[in-house]
Amino acid sequence: MPAPPIVALVGATASGKTGLSLDLAERLGGEIVNTDAMQVYRGMDIGTAKVPPAERRGIPHHLLDLLSVREPLSVAHFQEQARDTATRLREQGRTPVLVGGSALYTRAILDRFDFPDTDPAVRARWEAELAAVGPAALHARLAETDPKAAAKMEPLNGRRVVRALEVIEITGAPYSASLPELEYADPRSVQIGLLIDRPTLDVRIEQRVGEMFEAGFVDEVRRLLDEGLAEGLTARRAIGYRDVVAHLAGDLSLDDARQRTVFATRRFARRQDSWFKKDPRIVWLPFDAPDLADQALAALPS
Repeated sequence: MPAPPIVALVGATASGKTGLSLDLAERLGGEIVNTDAMQVYRGMDIGTAKVPPAERRGIPHHLLDLLSVREPLSVAHFQEQARDTATRLREQGRTPVLVGGSALYTRAILDRFDFPDTDPAVRARWEAELAAVGPAALHARLAETDPKAAAKMEPLNGRRVVRALEVIEITGAPYSASLPELEYADPRSVQIGLLIDRPTLDVRIEQRVGEMFEAGFVDEVRRLLDEGLAEGLTARRAIGYRDVVAHLAGDLSLDDARQRTVFATRRFARRQDSWFKKDPRIVWLPFDAPDLADQALAALPS
């Protein structure tokens, strides 16, 4: 009897992945494996749209609330934990249902993707350079040495640019050579994407952000600042959190913080679309199909 498949739900934020993940886990006798880089942080609940325990339908959720906001998170470490979790579930006859908005984390779990080693001294030197010249200048330097890798990165994502330059220096090879190919590590893997038109998604994003602020997002950020959010290399970059931090510092009005969060979330959703649409393996389904769960189940390997 074959092992249960690995099911990954992908697509833009606010497209309905969470609801479908719960439906599929129920129907398959599966469990949820988080692939959102920010939901691994304890206390980052409202701003990351983490499903409250009472709404998880009794389905076990994995890789949530692993770290304090002070701790950094690496894709390599997350990959190891997520793959171990998926393997354990499948050995128990349970279907891992991966869901989250971090495309790189999903690919790191599903695809043949080995991470080059790191060198703290080299990393520290490039981080110092980042602090001195800024991410855009460092991205321009990366574009000179590895244009293929630079083209796949946001110019202002200083952390990723530093990592690329570190790998190039350590290995002597282009960083793009270490990026994953479109090849599943386990052939019994499937990605299901949710198709949603842009105007509808924009409305849903604005509604979600409004609900976040009404639910106490500002108080959540205030509490997390007391727990070290501002010192966290990864957590402090989460969408919305930096804008609320600016509001609490008196640099933004509450309405400006809310609108900036809406804008940043919409921009992130467009990046997600761009990333996922390049993967021909994804089975795309309409987000509002009345038989969405049935269509998703039909896409799974037998």
